[in-house]
Amino acid sequence: MIDAAGLRVMKAISDEGSFTAAAAALGYSQPAVSQMVRRLEEKTGTALVERLGRSVRLTEAGQVLARTATPVLSALEAAEGEVAAIAGLRAGRVRLMAFPSASSTLVPRALALVKERFPDVKVSFAEAEPPESLASLRAGDCDVAVAFTYDDADPLPAGEDLDPFLTRGLLHDDVRLAVPRDHPLAAAEGVRMEELSDASWIAGCPRCRGHLVSLAQGAGYAPDVAFETEDYVTVLGLVAEGLGVALIPELILRSTSHPDVVTLPLLPSSRRCVFAVTTPDLQRVPAVTATLEALADAAARVPSAQHAHR
Repeated sequence: MIDAAGLRVMKAISDEGSFTAAAAALGYSQPAVSQMVRRLEEKTGTALVERLGRSVRLTEAGQVLARTATPVLSALEAAEGEVAAIAGLRAGRVRLMAFPSASSTLVPRALALVKERFPDVKVSFAEAEPPESLASLRAGDCDVAVAFTYDDADPLPAGEDLDPFLTRGLLHDDVRLAVPRDHPLAAAEGVRMEELSDASWIAGCPRCRGHLVSLAQGAGYAPDVAFETEDYVTVLGLVAEGLGVALIPELILRSTSHPDVVTLPLLPSSRRCVFAVTTPDLQRVPAVTATLEALADAAARVPSAQHAHR
């Protein structure tokens, strides 16, 4: 009902004592000030000024508006300054979520790039697998999620529809088979899932475990999952001790390895598509755009995997 322009006029009238002087102080014409006061009186349903010849005096309601104008206009100016700082990347906050294997590779470099380019932009980070991170994005609890899907997987489960979101591809991540160095297949150029029907398996996150089951079923068997852990350092340790074999995303192997584990290509190949997700509206926020750019640049700088020597 009451806008900032109306408050400025009421304060100016209070300070200057007349419509003419208030108009001069504000850079308006005198008729414009009179019209603004008249509209404000119509909106409030009461008289705001008492006209006394060439001068005016504020009514009780007018005094309330004039008195309120200073803190309200100061708050608006402060808000305008903060918004301008956010728009100019002199401030801003982004809440980022990413799955664990991206946490040790893409995310640190991306956070460093944002800090280097825009020191006043703050990016908070939490770790979550795609189902949780996408749910958080949908609920408004995060601004950018780093997620993945498998190229050869079935459609996404219910609740993980990406249609409402804006996605930006970051990289393709090959899935490799991890075996102990003394495994009979350790010297192979590649391995088919059919060759592993008798193997004990070490499975990872729910989505990764589902991918393992899908590949094994496609090869005609149900995998014997002996151990389950989402910690890939633990996975490599279990493989090294001969307790099973595992599917390892290449992104993990760019930051973690084990001297007693060999990784081999799957035949046919399987890979993950890693992407950043946000909403169309958030994508227009400068700090979010800066974070997306940093993630893309970090993905472009990810070195090739260093696989164990046979």
